Amino acid sequence: MVGKAVLLESIDDARVTEVLLINRSPLGISHPKVKEVIHKDFMDFTAIQDQLNGYDLCCHCMGVSSAGMSEEQYTELTYGISKALATTLYSLNPNMVFNYVSGTGTDSTENGSTMWARVKGRTENMILQMGFKDAYMFRPGVIIPERGIKSKTSLYNILYIIARPLFPLLRKVKSITTTSKIGKTMINTYFYPQPLKHLEGKDINDIALNF
Repeated sequence: MVGKAVLLESIDDARVTEVLLINRSPLGISHPKVKEVIHKDFMDFTAIQDQLNGYDLCCHCMGVSSAGMSEEQYTELTYGISKALATTLYSLNPNMVFNYVSGTGTDSTENGSTMWARVKGRTENMILQMGFKDAYMFRPGVIIPERGIKSKTSLYNILYIIARPLFPLLRKVKSITTTSKIGKTMINTYFYPQPLKHLEGKDINDIALNF
């Protein structure tokens, strides 16, 4: 959901000249700016590293729910994939800005009682310490979908349909953001460096609207 939002905003933004999508299956969007690479093993990016050189910004929007997972499983899919991607990109593009979609409530201490929050915190810390030119941890809570975007989680889509009449009211809540604002802020962090590295919903909205 967030990844498609970043893609749509990047297509519309004249400052963005090229977009590389790394997907497991084709997205089905064709545009002169967009190049797509189909890659199956997200634990190892060496097979496609010759196609990753020369980029300025990474928007790492992949994520899974921790529901029904052990900490080991969730760590592999969250920390493991993120580390494989970040390590490869840093070796090629150390002057890159790296944006990571985390979540509100993430535990930067890595020692809290909530499993997903610990793993997300460990992942954030790893990326921030990697050495990139800059990095931002996006921590949205409630996200309102826009531009026809849907979640891959069926339950979320049902909740969005039920809550749609409340969207005009929810948009006025400073901590609630939208897919479009996340996409805009992802791009703006490259052009306008920010002192905050952990961006909550309100911060995302401010950066989307004020730059």
